[in-house]
Parts: sequence; C-alpha cells; structure tokens
Amino acid sequence: MHTISEQLTWLEQFPSLMHMEPEAKEVLARHARIVEAPVGTIGYSEGMPCNAYVLRLAGQSRVYKISSSGREILLYRVGAGETCVLTTTCLLGSSDYPASTIVEQPIRDVLIPAATFHQLMLDSRVFRRYVMENYGALISDLIVLLDEVAFHSLDARLAKLLLEEPGPQINKTHQQLAAELGTAREVVSRQLKRFEQKGWVNLGRGHIEILDRDALEEITQP
Repeated sequence: MHTISEQLTWLEQFPSLMHMEPEAKEVLARHARIVEAPVGTIGYSEGMPCNAYVLRLAGQSRVYKISSSGREILLYRVGAGETCVLTTTCLLGSSDYPASTIVEQPIRDVLIPAATFHQLMLDSRVFRRYVMENYGALISDLIVLLDEVAFHSLDARLAKLLLEEPGPQINKTHQQLAAELGTAREVVSRQLKRFEQKGWVNLGRGHIEILDRDALEEITQP
C-alpha cells in the first residue's frame, strides 16, 4: 500500500499545490489518476462535456477552434506544468467544451474528476487559489491572442510566429502555419513568397529557413 506522499509525487511539478491541506491531499490521492496518450489523440471535441480538471505532467496538446467553413485557428497550447483554461471555464460554469484538442507530443496528465474538482474548490484554500491564479494568467494569454488577431496585420503575425521557433529552420507546412493564424493556406503562401522575394526567408518543401531575423522582428513592432 502506497502512502499519500508516494501517490502524490507528481505534485513536485506544481509547487503551489505542495502546500495543500492534509485532508485535501488525501482526497486528491484517492480520486486523481494519471493517464497517457500518444500523438494524434483527440482530447476533447467541440460540444463534449468536461469531466475532469487536467494537470499536465509531460507533452503538449493544441487547443483550436474550427469555423463553420472548416477553417482552423489555434487558441493556445498546453505544455508540461500547465492546465487548460477552457477546461477550467467549463468546470466552473458547468458547460460543454467550446473547442477541440489534439495531442502534438505524447502527453502524461493527472486527471481530477469533476466532482473531486468541485469538492477541492470548496474545501481547499490552496487548491482554490492555484486554480484561480492559473485561470487569470491563461485568460490574459487569450486576451493577447484576441488583440493580435483583431489589431495586428497578417504579415506581422506571421513574422512573429516564425520568430517563435528556436532556430532558423522551421519544419512546418504552409497549412500548419495557416491553422495557427486562423487564415487560409493560400494567404500564408502569398505572404511567405513576399518574405522570400525580400530575402528574409528561404522556402523549401515542408520547411522554411529564416535568413534575416532583424527584418522580421522589425515588422512585428507596433
């Protein structure tokens, strides 16, 4: 029989939760479970009920929205040490999931069932503070996304997306970039061609090479 501390070793990845009350830790140890999923797994589809609070231990998933015309826009990604703001919203508001998620890197998650989540929100000051602080930070990130979509030109948003990659070689297709920007592939292809004509990037099959980071950074400035 494992002790509660042994069952909750994963809490080390969420330092704020290490200080949860003993009774709350006992509830968590009794009901939380760890799951894994490979690349390509659909976590939620739009309209599905949210049945658990997710704490990500490893891996990454993409949260996206699809329009009635079939166009996709990236909302955000959930990586190790993070939670999902839309899942939190659904649990707090007892609503269905308003977007879709897919695994991009093999994930390992802690799932806290909805009933346990609500119990901990009532009984644990530490858990409640963690959830709300995380929720506030994630909402701020979504507001930044809305600001970029509404007020920034496509060329600036595309340049910013390219610059977020760690190196000069970007192994993404035009369709993948279009999905993240919420536009059509043809639009991205035309803009990338303009970047190439100016000598800022070099386009290849399935990859893009950044040649002039300074020029791309300049057009991202307001």
